[in-house]
Amino acid sequence: MSPRPAAGKIIALVGRAADPRVGEAMRALAEHLAGNGHSLRSLAGQSPGFGQIRVEELAEAALVPGCDLVVAIGGDGTLLQAARLAAVAGAPVLGVNRGRLGFLADVSPERMRESVDEALAGRCLPEARMLLEAAVSYEGCATSAIALNDVAVIKRESGRMLELHTWVDGIYVNTHGGDGFVVATSTGSTAYALSCGGPIVHPSLGALVLVPICPHTLSDRPIVVGAESLVELELAERVDTRAQVVCDGVLLCDLEPGVRLRVRQASRSVTLLHPPGHDYYRILRSKLHWGRGDRDGKTPAD
Repeated sequence: MSPRPAAGKIIALVGRAADPRVGEAMRALAEHLAGNGHSLRSLAGQSPGFGQIRVEELAEAALVPGCDLVVAIGGDGTLLQAARLAAVAGAPVLGVNRGRLGFLADVSPERMRESVDEALAGRCLPEARMLLEAAVSYEGCATSAIALNDVAVIKRESGRMLELHTWVDGIYVNTHGGDGFVVATSTGSTAYALSCGGPIVHPSLGALVLVPICPHTLSDRPIVVGAESLVELELAERVDTRAQVVCDGVLLCDLEPGVRLRVRQASRSVTLLHPPGHDYYRILRSKLHWGRGDRDGKTPAD
């Protein structure tokens, strides 16, 4: 039986409504929440069309302040967007998975209404996740961004190899030749870093995962350092070499040779909510298909 949440809460709905599955889920949840006396917000320009349901459409900067809960409906990319918005205002985030993998958005569509009610009733499991801050300063101009999963330096408009010098806490580590470099949180260890051969790090651990992308030297392996570490990267001067800094898949800036990118733990964190019975290892087994199939081609139950 679904718990009865207190009425009068303010909930922000975040989702890419252009996806019909996401738009349908957003409308269904809005109808449910409005019927229980809650106030609703969504991002201007991303509304699926709520009909007679009253939903206030706001710009990103105004969406989350004052909210009691942010519900991200979609894949992990949508939850990353919601987490960046929620971190500034200190609101918790609940993810409903309408994407594919869903390491972060772990509520199934079938349990969407029930899980949101549990969150509003204070029955979900809160988990603080660390964020990264990436900063670049060049010729007196500074730019920065936060990321829940990772900060990556990747190639831009060129098939040429990048050479990146790296330092940890001011101590030179290596010059990495390859397609780029990823600095990931424990949360992001199952994202881009994992596809580059990095380790899986439990999200409760305070750590940074440093992973070269397609290194040209097989001995250039991932390194795990403490969460308090300052990681610095600098692009070496090479002909026709161009690189970009990307935070959770969102472009921060181009990285010019000789310019230092600094990545460290952000001063703020974000709170993710999980439904009762949340099991991190079960998610790993499900999403990574551990133990699936045997020699007869059968798939055992999880």
